[in-house]
Amino acid sequence: MSDSVRQFTVQPDDDGVRLDRWFKRHLPQIGFATISKWARTGQIRVDGGRAKPEDRLAAGQIVRVPPGGEAPHRKPVAKRELTADEIAEAQAMVIAQTKSAIVLNKPPGLATQGGTKTHRHVDGLLDAFAPGEDDPRPRLVHRLDKDTSGVLLVARTPGSAASYSRRFSGRSAKKVYWALVVGVPDVPEGTIDVPLAKQPGTGGEKMHVDEENGQRAVTRYRVVDKAAKKAAWVELEPMTGRTHQLRVHMAAIGHPILGDGKYGGQDAFLTGSVSRKMHLHARRLIIEQPEGGKLDVTADLPEHFAASMEQLGFDPALSEAEPLREESNERTPAEKKQAARAHAKQYRRGRRGERRSRGAAPKPKGKGKRK
Repeated sequence: MSDSVRQFTVQPDDDGVRLDRWFKRHLPQIGFATISKWARTGQIRVDGGRAKPEDRLAAGQIVRVPPGGEAPHRKPVAKRELTADEIAEAQAMVIAQTKSAIVLNKPPGLATQGGTKTHRHVDGLLDAFAPGEDDPRPRLVHRLDKDTSGVLLVARTPGSAASYSRRFSGRSAKKVYWALVVGVPDVPEGTIDVPLAKQPGTGGEKMHVDEENGQRAVTRYRVVDKAAKKAAWVELEPMTGRTHQLRVHMAAIGHPILGDGKYGGQDAFLTGSVSRKMHLHARRLIIEQPEGGKLDVTADLPEHFAASMEQLGFDPALSEAEPLREESNERTPAEKKQAARAHAKQYRRGRRGERRSRGAAPKPKGKGKRK
């Protein structure tokens, strides 16, 4: 228990946070009742003045904390001891790092958080990024379904977690997903505005369309390319953040995401050799950082998704969400298309090289071409 007055300088990560929330972040061992008592008696001071628990702090202010207040019987949660393989697994997912964030490319099949019978998950690997006892443990600020791959942002500190959470909840973050769907939507570009609710009897593990009692859910979509009438490659941008939103919305318009048997049933699978895994990938994230500037990151496709793109004849560079578009504004449409196809050709050659290096058999000539 501290027996002397402490002074703390409010950091940029905590700009705008309530005083009681500041205590929860930095001195969680001090209870709210103690904070309230100190505030009433004038023992807590901010820049020398009295302060209330609901007052908001500004970066650079000095918070005076009186002696005592700790509950010595409370022990900090011990960090989990990770194996060398788990640390390597965590590090292999990293695709970008900034002062405030670690950005991962989550593989399909790995849950974001733990739950009943789920013991292997991203959250359980985050201690790999805080090796020291005093290093703050990174925090998840959004989620991806277990079978959805792609960009997953993890905040380095409690302050940056709060900042990023506000941007996600305020819809200022731009998230672009790629999906392969069964069939081709009649309208090539549009908005799906269909309310969703938890499906009764599923324990909250499945959603369904509920026009009367559901919460509003909005998804923008655009068909990038199509393979005859059997499949389409779409870009999806969720404007709201409902559970399983993209999956339910695409199934609701009659075009379930390829491999999503939960919402598409047997109609979600194609015959032939196209992978039966789910083809939904968080491709790109653009978000404002607490320290200033935008974080703009793109995640490579998982192996099964990339293979299906090639088999169906889709060129990855044709997406309007790709950096190629932003860097080529002065090109004519024909030049853009030519550059995109050249990029795709180079991409496919690289993929073939990777498969051969793993000892895979060469793809039979002509197989998988569009008709």
